[in-house]
Order: sequence, then C-alpha cells, then structure tokens
Amino acid sequence: MSITAYFNNLPDDRKAPMQALWEAIEDNIPEGFAEQFYYGMPGFVIPHSVYPAGYHGDPKLPLGFIYIGSQKNFIVMHHLGLYANKELLDWFTAEYPKHSKFKLDMGKGCVRFKKPDQIPLALIGQLAARVTPKQYIEIYERVIKR
Repeated sequence: MSITAYFNNLPDDRKAPMQALWEAIEDNIPEGFAEQFYYGMPGFVIPHSVYPAGYHGDPKLPLGFIYIGSQKNFIVMHHLGLYANKELLDWFTAEYPKHSKFKLDMGKGCVRFKKPDQIPLALIGQLAARVTPKQYIEIYERVIKR
C-alpha cells in the first residue's frame, strides 16, 4: 500500500487529524530521512543509501525513525528516537504539558492521541526537527543495535 492510499482509506473522522500530524512531521523533519510505508504505516526512515546496514531486526528494511497510524481507539506516533534517547524523551515529556491539556499517553517509543482533534502539532513539529539522520544513526548504534 502507498502512503497516499493509506490516507485515502482512513475513516472520514481520522483523515484531517492524520494528515495534519503527517504534515507537522514532514514539514520539520531534517533532510536525509525518506518517506516510506513502514510496518503498515506511513513513516520516515533512513534509507539504505544513507545507512546500508538497515534495521538490525531485518536488514532488508531501512532504519525506521518515525511512523504514524490510525488505530481503533487512538492515533499513534512511533518515534524511535524517544525510545533510544533519554535526553530527547525527557525534553518531550517536559514540553508536552505546555502544549496539551491532556495527560501524555505513551509507551516506550509510541505516543497515543485519544483526542484526534487535540494533537499538539507544534510540539510534534519541534520533535521531528530535533534529530538528524546522523544523530539518530549514532544513537541507534550506541543504544539499540547490539
């Protein structure tokens, strides 16, 4: 499935919030990441042309970074930098209450938005801009890839 087809097939009440979330990331993510449908969701990866080793769990895949999805009860953003970088995670969790009146709902590297019309898009844009491909590769090789 393509990214366009994914967005076209979303329920009507999810199309606008998902598109807004995608654009907040797309408009701010540093150069060097590539758009790709990844694990069934639209996302941004570090392509093999930049990081030939790919994802350690399946080297045929590029190194995933951020991807978003529409689940039954929420919209989700997977940001693998949050999972691997405590400094980035601490920044995000400190900033979140400044941008949202709702409690932060997250797992190790995923953020769940249960109110699709209340996604803190400015914060997500700032988050997307904070890590370059080079920085993420360094974090990935130090923390995740063993």
